[in-house]
Amino acid sequence: MPPARSQDRKQADQRKIRYGVVGLGHIAQVAVLPAFSHAQNSELTALISDDPEKLERLGRRYRVKARYSYEQFDECLHSGAVDAVYIALPNHLHREYTERAARAGVHVLCEKPMAVTEEDCLAMIAAAEENRVKLMVAYRLHFEEANLKAIDLVQGGRLGDPRLFDSVFTMQVKAGDIRLNPRELGGGPLYDIGVYCINAVRNLYGAEPMEVVAFSANNGDSRFGQCEETTSAILRFPGRERLASFTCSFNGAAVSSFRVVGTEGELVMDPAYEYAGELKQRVTVNGRTRERSFPKRDQFAPELISFSECILTGAGPEPSGWEGLADVRVIRALYRSADTGQPVTLEPFSREDRPSLQQELRRPPVEKPDLVNTESPTE
Repeated sequence: MPPARSQDRKQADQRKIRYGVVGLGHIAQVAVLPAFSHAQNSELTALISDDPEKLERLGRRYRVKARYSYEQFDECLHSGAVDAVYIALPNHLHREYTERAARAGVHVLCEKPMAVTEEDCLAMIAAAEENRVKLMVAYRLHFEEANLKAIDLVQGGRLGDPRLFDSVFTMQVKAGDIRLNPRELGGGPLYDIGVYCINAVRNLYGAEPMEVVAFSANNGDSRFGQCEETTSAILRFPGRERLASFTCSFNGAAVSSFRVVGTEGELVMDPAYEYAGELKQRVTVNGRTRERSFPKRDQFAPELISFSECILTGAGPEPSGWEGLADVRVIRALYRSADTGQPVTLEPFSREDRPSLQQELRRPPVEKPDLVNTESPTE
């Protein structure tokens, strides 16, 4: 007779975590909802939106009978139809919906950035801990081979001592998109795409920045009446005094890349942060260059698989709420610097958990579905 632990694991393997997806905008429709077909331990059982047409058409497409408005969110949480929710709402609503789910004993997988302020992040973490539910932030690249190999390469010393990081992440955002909301609502390029640059260098260096400086620019385009157009930043890391810089903008051609320069070589990812196409990596060490392409994959199913596994086994999720807080505190410091024109020193902050190749999960790409009352945010 097999040991009890093996029996428990077998039962866990046969279970599926039931999810409600909260918010049925672009990212939910093109990536999150289709990902359930590749997540064997996860099941889509509820949809939450204030758009009746989205609920009806997407409910039929994905065979989901449990459909709720935002006013009925608490009813959904207490219905017994969901074990977890995937929050794909505007950034300023992440805290409220996370806290409500946690109080109902429902686990939370929340889109990034985790929230608008450090206080919001800490409140979300506290709500999850107090109610004994899991909280994970949806950093899809923590499960993607290309970026995990980059971290492994840099941390493994292949480039020698990594000294410099530089990144550019730009796109053209359409007028009226929620990404152009005021900073107080989590709008602007730092929250939306700068978070990728910050998260990348923190984990490539395996360290947290101790000082930052930033400048924001706005060319007068009517799209940017409530948020900045572009922000450029410099981050200083402790220990061996490593530097990092990046620029993020909502008024540039589609660029998504980063470069790490070490004492013995360089690593270039271009594109680096995309989910709709292949990723490319170029490594040059001692004058020899190796290039590699990583085919397009479903980057959202691995998030669901990993989070469901944590719920089933009791393991702690990575990336956790603390990882989300680590990025938000940097974003807030960068805004303070841009506002004052002065460098900003950050309080010491420790992160032991870092993404590693052990987290890599591969799933085939999904086909882009027909959209219902939503569109791409970019031109």
